[in-house]
Amino acid sequence: MAIELYSTDTDSGQISVIRKEADGYTSVTAIPVGNAPRGSVKFTRDGRGFVSNTSTNSVSEIDALTHREVARITVGSGPRGIGILPGDRYMLVSNSGSNTVSVVDLESRDELTQVAVGRDPRHMAIVGESAYVCIWGSGYISKIDISGLRSGDVSNVREIARIRVQENSHPYSLNVDRTGRYALVACNSVDYVPVIDLTTDKVVQRVPVTSQGGRAVAFSPDNRHALVTLERESVIAVIDMETFEVTRYLPTGPSPRGIAVDEKDFTIYSSAFSRGAVMHAGQPGSMPHAITVVRMDNVDLSTDDETGGQPVFEDIPVGFGPCSVSLFDTDHVSLDNVDINAQHIASSSVGSAG
Repeated sequence: MAIELYSTDTDSGQISVIRKEADGYTSVTAIPVGNAPRGSVKFTRDGRGFVSNTSTNSVSEIDALTHREVARITVGSGPRGIGILPGDRYMLVSNSGSNTVSVVDLESRDELTQVAVGRDPRHMAIVGESAYVCIWGSGYISKIDISGLRSGDVSNVREIARIRVQENSHPYSLNVDRTGRYALVACNSVDYVPVIDLTTDKVVQRVPVTSQGGRAVAFSPDNRHALVTLERESVIAVIDMETFEVTRYLPTGPSPRGIAVDEKDFTIYSSAFSRGAVMHAGQPGSMPHAITVVRMDNVDLSTDDETGGQPVFEDIPVGFGPCSVSLFDTDHVSLDNVDINAQHIASSSVGSAG
């Protein structure tokens, strides 16, 4: 198994690639992309990666086998979140400056249309025939019907529901648990984590946390716990998925934003976004511009008692301002449709998650 970490380094305009080795981590390369990349790199099964360039109104396509940018796709203003639909034919991109969500054909690299939503959409999750998008400026989650894309019909892709969180809550990102039932929302400006039951599309719980500043959500491999980065406290809140209560807080690097979990050995990776050295008592170091590795061997997430064990920490230096991190397993690439020939960077014309 060859796991590679992709760090979205906003201030450097690059994607850092780190390979996970048996004895540690090796820096592979830094891939230059557009200005101010945001959100995690999202991958298709054949190794095409996509990341939003917020300041250049485009999405960079990265070849995960050659570690090169191979294309740029023009979308709306201020792209942030990205979602790739099952089948890898279509991609959704939230445009924070246009108040729209773009539908992109990944075969032609053309933007097909833009769907109107509320003010300042951010990151998203795709569940079945729906996309759930955080509408940061309007305090709700947008539910978008994407069922028509199964047959290539973009005419009926539209917002069909609004799940209200709270005015000025600033929902930033969300993730769906492994059963597909619950979506947990990381909000920038409230000190709780909303839980949405996707069978009813209602907020059914509000889990209190120690501060505002939620950024990203992941889940433990057994789905018993949710993991939410709290940027202002430099911790990861651990939430029991049965009781919807916080069981403990894991210290991490300064100003964590993105989070990813390696399910094979339960290692957590969080982005230390801080633009300067930040000291927190009891934290695993103060290195900014890094990915914090949190090894969870023999750690009991259900308690913060000393008997629950403590994680082991490590810092991986990356570029400036890492906002997100994602994992890619190079051993599981489907090579049926991979074109490993060098391609020129091109921008598609405008036709219609950071």
